[in-house]
Amino acid sequence: MFDVTKGNRLHIAIFGKRNAGKSSLINALTGQNLAIVSDVAGTTTDPVYKSMEILPIGPVMLIDTAGIDDSGELGRLRVQKSLEVLRKTEIAILVVAVDSKFDSSEQLVIEQCKKLTIPLIIVVNKIDTGAVANNLIPAEYADLPVAFLSSLTGNGINTLKRLLIKHAPSKWEQQTLVGDLINPGDVCVLVTPIDLAAPKGRLILPQVQIIRDILDSDALAYVVKERELRACIQSLKAKPRIVITDSQAFLKADADTPPGVLFTSFSILFARFKGDLRTFVEGASVLGRLRSGDKVLIAESCTHHRVEDDIGTVKIPRWIRNMQGDVQFEHVAGTEFPDNLSEYKLVLHCGGCMSNRRDMLSRMLVCKEAGVPIVNYGIAIGYLQGVLKRALSPWPELQEIIDV
Repeated sequence: MFDVTKGNRLHIAIFGKRNAGKSSLINALTGQNLAIVSDVAGTTTDPVYKSMEILPIGPVMLIDTAGIDDSGELGRLRVQKSLEVLRKTEIAILVVAVDSKFDSSEQLVIEQCKKLTIPLIIVVNKIDTGAVANNLIPAEYADLPVAFLSSLTGNGINTLKRLLIKHAPSKWEQQTLVGDLINPGDVCVLVTPIDLAAPKGRLILPQVQIIRDILDSDALAYVVKERELRACIQSLKAKPRIVITDSQAFLKADADTPPGVLFTSFSILFARFKGDLRTFVEGASVLGRLRSGDKVLIAESCTHHRVEDDIGTVKIPRWIRNMQGDVQFEHVAGTEFPDNLSEYKLVLHCGGCMSNRRDMLSRMLVCKEAGVPIVNYGIAIGYLQGVLKRALSPWPELQEIIDV
């Protein structure tokens, strides 16, 4: 369970006022003392992520947040951080203690969930301490699912679990990475260069996940370096169904892949799996219209050790400048993503293998609202190297969008 990557877990965020019992609720759900519980208001100051499994939903990521009624300048920043968690939330839980009242804090969470179409469950907590007032939950929110429970005694926890199962988005994980493009028995060849960026003794996460998806589809996965691709294909009795390459080996893999064989990259498959492929492809054409002095934001959803010729900070900027002049680049990494994008001509995003789908779609929505196009690393590399149309061969309807 703990080997499941963070981006593939259903993200459940827990909101509520200070001392509403959010942390104790996590302990009750997990059956473990994972969260610090205290009578002192404001024990949780930043979002805290905890992995667990709720059957039959499967692996989930519970997110414990700071009190939404926190006060003062520092408290305001904590509330802001808590609300930012909604960007990566598939289900929200709003915890209300029996001895409290609804006010603008709860209303803000509910309205934000409605705006982002996030399923919300209200938990009335601490029922072991007193009776629940008839008007505790305002009439305008009477349509929301409610669980009455005591996180201290565990009474009512199963009711909450049933509601989580019932209201979990049926498609919180998009279609398979590659399973809908192949059939049982198909041969899939994966091109995985072993260079400075490759982790010692193992493959990178996107490669591993696509291999697993191929195996789950009862197809055959052949894994080769770019220099062995031609020999691998020649050794087969029939053409492979698809060749999937690391984007940095696009040109070599394209040259060695026979006509009629589907061809794409790990990064493009993740662009479809995590976000909206059409939006990314539409953003690629902006690369050809950049001019000296334009600013581009390069965003990565995780932090990692950068090698000498890092793809995001060195290679892609170099390729763009060689083609378009002195374009300016700024970088953000991890959970940070600016709300104000007005100064940028384009957002260039990594494959998002460590993000969940809602987080990536939320980032894309921020870009759309700002009128700033967004493109994914793999799609950008394909465009810059002139092979994007070929790399979109599994989706011919998208090939017509490309202007080169």
